[in-house]
Formats: sequence, C-alpha cells, structure tokens
Amino acid sequence: MTMIPTTSVTLGSSHEEEEVEEELLSLMMDNDVAPPTTTTTTTSSSFTPDQEKQIINDLIHVSGSNAKPGDLFYLLSNRWYMEWLRYTGQDSDENSTVSTVCRPGQIDNHHLVIGGSDSYGDDLELLKTLQEGHDYVLVSQDVWKILYDWYKGGPALPRKMISQGVANKTLLVEVYPLCLQLIDARDDKQYAIRISKKATVRDLYNQVSVLLKLDEEKFRIWDYFNKKKSSVLAVADQDLEDANLQMDQDILVEVEQHLWPSGLGLDSTGNGLALVPVEPARSSITIAGGPTQSNGYSSGYISNFYEGNALGSPLTGAEDGYNLSKMAKGDRGGLSGLQNLGNTCFMNSSIQCLVHTPSLVEYFLHDYSAEINKQNPIGMQGELAIAFGELLRKLWSSGRAPIAPREFKTKLARFAPQFSGYNQHDSHELLAFLLDGLHEDLNRVKFKPYIEIKDATGRPDEEVADECWEIHKARNDSVIVDVCQGQYKSTLVCPVCGKVSVTFDPFMYLSLPLPSTVTRSMTITVFYGDGSALPMPYIVTVPKHGLYKDLFQALGTACCLNSDELLLLAEVYDHGIFRYLVNPLEQLFTIKDEEHIVAYRLPKKQEGFTRLEIVHESKEKKRLGTPLVTFIAEAAQKSEDVQNAVQMVLSPLLKVKVCHPSNCIHTSMEDGFASENDIDGLFNAGNSGCRLRNQSVDKMELDQLSNGMDSFILSLTDEKGMHCSSIENDFHFRQDQFMRVILDWSDREYGMYNISFLEDLPVVHKTTTKKIRSEAISLFSCLEAFLKEEPLGPDDMWYCPTCKEHRQATKKLDLWRLPEILVVHLKRFSYSRYLKNKLDTFVNFPTHNLDLRNYVKSNVAARSHTYELYAISNHYGGLGGGHYSAYAKLSKENRWYHFDDSHVSSINEDEIKTSAAYVLFYQRVQEKRVDESSQVHSSSG
Repeated sequence: MTMIPTTSVTLGSSHEEEEVEEELLSLMMDNDVAPPTTTTTTTSSSFTPDQEKQIINDLIHVSGSNAKPGDLFYLLSNRWYMEWLRYTGQDSDENSTVSTVCRPGQIDNHHLVIGGSDSYGDDLELLKTLQEGHDYVLVSQDVWKILYDWYKGGPALPRKMISQGVANKTLLVEVYPLCLQLIDARDDKQYAIRISKKATVRDLYNQVSVLLKLDEEKFRIWDYFNKKKSSVLAVADQDLEDANLQMDQDILVEVEQHLWPSGLGLDSTGNGLALVPVEPARSSITIAGGPTQSNGYSSGYISNFYEGNALGSPLTGAEDGYNLSKMAKGDRGGLSGLQNLGNTCFMNSSIQCLVHTPSLVEYFLHDYSAEINKQNPIGMQGELAIAFGELLRKLWSSGRAPIAPREFKTKLARFAPQFSGYNQHDSHELLAFLLDGLHEDLNRVKFKPYIEIKDATGRPDEEVADECWEIHKARNDSVIVDVCQGQYKSTLVCPVCGKVSVTFDPFMYLSLPLPSTVTRSMTITVFYGDGSALPMPYIVTVPKHGLYKDLFQALGTACCLNSDELLLLAEVYDHGIFRYLVNPLEQLFTIKDEEHIVAYRLPKKQEGFTRLEIVHESKEKKRLGTPLVTFIAEAAQKSEDVQNAVQMVLSPLLKVKVCHPSNCIHTSMEDGFASENDIDGLFNAGNSGCRLRNQSVDKMELDQLSNGMDSFILSLTDEKGMHCSSIENDFHFRQDQFMRVILDWSDREYGMYNISFLEDLPVVHKTTTKKIRSEAISLFSCLEAFLKEEPLGPDDMWYCPTCKEHRQATKKLDLWRLPEILVVHLKRFSYSRYLKNKLDTFVNFPTHNLDLRNYVKSNVAARSHTYELYAISNHYGGLGGGHYSAYAKLSKENRWYHFDDSHVSSINEDEIKTSAAYVLFYQRVQEKRVDESSQVHSSSG
C-alpha cells in the first residue's frame, strides 16, 4: 500500500464536495492506495504534484495487472496528459525543473471528437485519424474517475477492452467500435449503428430489433458491402469481425415476406444457420490447379478449404468484381486496386508490393498445397498462406475492378491482433509479419530438429557461414527462405580483453538508418508585451535534437533581445494558450512542425508584477486571434489598471495612422504578417536598428485617444474560459501571479484595431512536397551507416565469455549472402516515450543495376550482386494523418504503375523517386543482363 503524506488544506464543505470525497476515498481504498490523513476533502487541491503522481501511477499499475475483457478505459487528450506529466515532474528530462510549470486546467477532449468544442451528448463520434500516443492516451476507469474529480472537464469518451487473437490472446481497447450503415429496405431510410466488432450476429439482431421496433423473427440482415447482397447474417454466435463486416459498410434489413426461402435469417430460437450466398458461385481453379465445383455455400472462408489433397478454393465473392475463370488463359492481370476498408492503406501498399514480386506470383499461381504446414506450432495452421494466395489470385485475374480484401483483413486480425481495428499502422511492420507468417505456414520442415551450433574459433569464415546456413535451412525451409532471406556476418569485440565473437545470422530485409541533417528551421512569432511593436515572425535554425534553451538563445539573437528582457514561449491552440514552454532542458522534438508557437517579449524583472493573459472573443462568443501577454504591477488592483494594460498592448494594432515608409523596416504585409523577404530585409537592415517598433502612434497621441474612450468589455476568467465575472469600474482584483481576462470584440474594437495582425499564425515549419535534391542522401550512405562499426548501447551489453562479465562491446555488420529478392526498409520513423517523428529526407536510390559487390564479404561469387527495383511502398505526410501507396512494375510490360488503394494508374519511371519512398523491393539481375548493361550503380560510381 502506498502511503500519501499528510496535508492540511482547508477546502469548502458543500454537499457535492462531500460526495466526491466519499467516492474518491472509496476508489483509492478499493485499489489499495492510502489517502492522505486530512480532515478535508480529497479534491486535487489536497495533493502536491508528487502525491498526484503516486496515486495515479499506483492505479495505473493495478489496472494494468488486472485488466480483462469488458473493462472500461477512457480516451484522454495527449495534450492535456503531457501537461499533467510536466506538472507532476514526469517529463522527458529527469534533470528538468518543473517548479515553474502551472497546474493543468480542465480536461479538454473536444479536439478528439467530430464537432470539436461544439459537440455535446453521450454518443460522440471520434475523428477518424486519431493516433494513440499522439492525440490521446488510454486510462482505466479508476484513473479517469480520479482525474475527473480533480480537474473536471471532458467530455468522457469510454471504450471497452476486448480480447483479440487465436493462439495468443491479446487485450486491446476498442477505440473505434464497428460503425455500420443500416438501410431499411422498406423505405430506404438509413441509420448509423455502432457496435463492438466482437459482438455477435445475435447482438446485432437485438440492436436492430430495438431500433426498428421489429421482432427478430420477422426480418433478416444482409451483408450489403458495396451495395451488393453478399450473404445473410445468420450464424447467431458468430463475431461480427469473423463475419467480415467492415467499418462504415452497409447492411440491409428486409422485413418478412411470404416468398422468403426457408432457412434465411435467425430462427425463433436464435440458433445459427449457415451463411447463404446470394447465388452459388463456380470456380474453375483450385489451389491444386484442378477443376472444382462449389456447393453454393460459403465455408466461413477457410474452415473447409482443404479435404485431403484436393484443396477446393472458395474463390467467390460477388462484391469483389474479379473473374478468376480467365486467369488460366493468360489474360492480363495484376492491375487491380485494393479497396480501403478504413485506414488500411498501409496494408494495401504492402500487399501490392508482395503480389508484384515475380517469384511469389509464380509460386502462388501454381500448386502449393503440399507445402502448407498445419502442424507448425508457431505458424497459423496454413490459414494465412491460403488467405494471401487467394488474394493474390484475385488480383492477378483478368479485369481491373478493385478488390475488397475483407477476408484477408479478418484473418490478419485473428493472427496479428496488433493490426486489428481501423487505426493507421506501419506498412513495414505488416510486411515483416507477413513474410514471417508466410514462411511458417509454408515451412517444408514439419518437425524442426535440434542442432547444436559448433564453436567457430579458428575456422575459416566461409566454413562457419555455410554451416550456419545449412543449420538454418534444416529448420527453416520455405519459398520465403528461398527467395527473401540472406545472411550477414556479425562481429563483436570486447573492449577489455579483445575477445572476438563472429556469428552468421539470416535476415529477411535490411533496415537502413537515414543519415539526417543536424539542424532544423522553426518559425516563431514574437509579440511585444509592452505594445511597442507589431508582431513579427522569425525563422531560426536550431539543432534538430537540441533543447528548448537552444531555441530561446537563437530566437533571442534573431530579435535582438535586450539584456533586461526575456522571451516567454507558448503553444497557441484553438485561439488560446495551450501550454507555456518554460523548461530549458525540454527536448525540441516535443514541438511539432504543424504547431503554432509564439514568444512574448517581456521584462526580465517580474517580482512585484502580475502576468496578464488576454484572450479575444467575438460577439458570437467564439474565440479569435492570438492571446496577448503583458505584466501589470501587483500594487495596481483596480479595473482601470487592467484597462490601461490592455490598451497598451493593443496600441500597435490601432488604425489611426499608417507607418511612414522612411520609418519602417518592412513595407509589405501578407495575411497580417511580414513576408519572408521582409524578414530577410530586417536582418540586412543594419543601420535601421534591430528592434522593429511601430511608429504610427506615439505616447502623446495614445493618451489623447484614451481620454474619453469607452472602456473595453473585459471579463475575468479561469484557465479554460469558464466561470467568467465582469470587470466593472469599481472592480478590485486580488494580488496574484497570474490573471486571465476575456476581451469582447465589439464593432468599436473592429473599427479601431486591425485584428489581422493577431490572426493566421504561421506553423513552426511548413512541409512542402518539393524535392530538396540538395539535401539528398544516397542509398549507399544509408547502407554504410548500417554497416559501420559502433559500440553497443548501455542497455544492450554483451556477455564476454573470457571476462565473464557484460561488456559494452563494439559491433560490426557485414553482408555475406544476398537473397534473390532484397527488401530495403528506410528507417524514416523514430520513436520515443513522448513522440513519433518522421524524416522526409530524399534518398537517391538506383532503379537499375544496384551493385552491392563491394559490400559482400563472402569470397564465393556464385551469384550476381546486382539488383533492379520493381516495387516501392510509399508513405506521405505526417504520422497522424499520413497515407500509404505503392509503385510496382509489371515486368512483362516493363511499365510502372501507381497503386493508390482502389485507384491504379500508369506512372513514368522518372517519377517514382520521391521523398515518400519507405520500403524498396529489388530483384537480382542475372549475370547475362549485367554484362549487357552499360552502367552499373555502385558506391564508387
């Protein structure tokens, strides 16, 4: 049990607070967390930041160890959660000082739901592009209750935990329940139904029965994917996921008719009946290559796929639009797209690259039944290989109608729960799983022998490498090993005794780091807290992996900060200050390119002053513009003192006079801000003074304007703009270090001030699709970075058999044996505790004659080391809202195509090199073709 130190905070004693206290105390005691010894309530004011951290962390530990299907978890804004982590001293830098970090305001989850702050009610719909760890975090119901009791806010976004997977069950929170578009066949009315994908068909009938006020025996529900009747949902106990229902697809409800065939729908007892296709399908192809006849009934996709040696392929599916019967006649294929089933572009991209791998196409279009391994305990009983083979056949049938990979996605979710649901995933992670899964399902070794590896000491590398490869092949022998696996040499050297350890290991792909640039440009808009100048955006260059203090210093130099001034940086979100950037030891990667960062130029001496934050609001009570920050003396406690401070900081925006050209450094404005050329002019105007002051209104004119001018309409508010109180003429405020007011913009303010200077803030860095070839790196430099010698990390120490201790050895990788198909993964994504980041560096890679002979250390030159590109998996945009597509080459046509989900179009070869390239697929070039080539690309050429 965790003991919380005693506190002695005096709070109110309302009936509501007493109820909160009782619930909170009960919750803490139920979870074996001891409350503080106090005679007051246990609202958040009762606890220090360290105490809050202890309570929440203990509850997180308890909920994590006791989680089970059906438990409720809640989405919590990652923005708000990061603020709470900083407040409780759990930020990314252990040495950081958090004494200046303010306590978070109310929980605000509105940016996670459609409609934002205008959304209300219990049935709120999440935005489709949310990413865990980027937009939200998940907390248990107990953690949510305590945080809500402490901070209030919302809205509450509860989600249930479900169990996924077949052999290895995985607990996942179903953030996006299945959303089905129900169509009533009687009047074509449509309804949205949200239901768990782990709910049964019976549960769906119950929900529809209540919605339409129908008896369950009086209607039937059709799988109506792509507006086509596929089959009646009739297996009562079948999961909706196993029924292949997809996010946002249609289902059709037909009410009882006298002409219904018997056996359709659920019977009166709710017993399950077999799925009934709309019409029996015929297929002339089986996995074994011989003819077969379908019995007209779907077997649940795989369950009855094979009987003995004759494996009947259920290649049916009216919604897919493919024609397999013509495939054997050599008709043109391979140009079908894949429908996006809801953030499945990552899957579509990887699949298109694999199904355009020539050796895999040849394999799966022929008889591979004898190689299906149902006995492999770490395989998937052959089901993944069969599902992939069927999908490949569909894509290589004649015609170009897009295919809906519903059955394949269902299988994928069963065996790889991490890819279930409708969140965006990494195409390379999926590719790695598919290659490994296909290998295990097609492993020709039914019973893996145990083979002891001999010591390599004193033996030639060639002998040891061949021995290791034979041992590997004795346990792992499949088409994937034949085609995709190579071998590298790993050398470890002890830094103390010099012991050398050499091993030879197989690889399926090469994950190459990208040598990235070391700097980053950031655009920050500087506002003057004393109202002496207009806001100005500055572009500064900082270390990419630097700290906030590097940004403070660079920005201070750029704006010629005086010795008696400081810069207070803040992130502006939704026309309010979301957070202040005050910790100099915070890492810069926590500031994302798409964010809006401002800096307030303020006096360094702040003792005896109150920081005043001014938020702008329209007549419609909607926030607008950018907040302003200034200081007023704590001795000033009257409303006129606040009025004067607001008037001062707004003075540069007055429309009274325009700036004379001879007195201004910048002369053109774009969207209320100086253009980039003007910024350059500012730094080049050496004799004009570094500080850009607005000379349109001097102090005398300002005093004259203020005389007789009506007061601003101001309201004192809390951190979230709630609980406003009007600041009247006789208003007196208490001394404090911080004050936030709302300024109502009436017609008078719009007439006097140019609010455009407070709008359209530039983002930190605007990403463009332009290829910056000057910063390009070669594929060879990535490979050399992968192969270079480097010390192991402190968390990856090597046990030296000579020293008998763990040592931080040096490690060197070398390519030894190259595969027929070489898959190259460019490591564009970096991950940390708080952030995922992407490198958009342009990598210059060869499309023809990639020569790797200089990197292969084996002396046996039995095969060519030259490769030709045939497919690319691309990733565009950022991590939250990115998109995947694929480029693939049809070898028979010698022509490239762009596969963008359902859309397929031809593309010129000189257009396939982009900064979006993520995974490259190369095929070995035969020696004869290499000899005929006029140019070979290598590290030296």
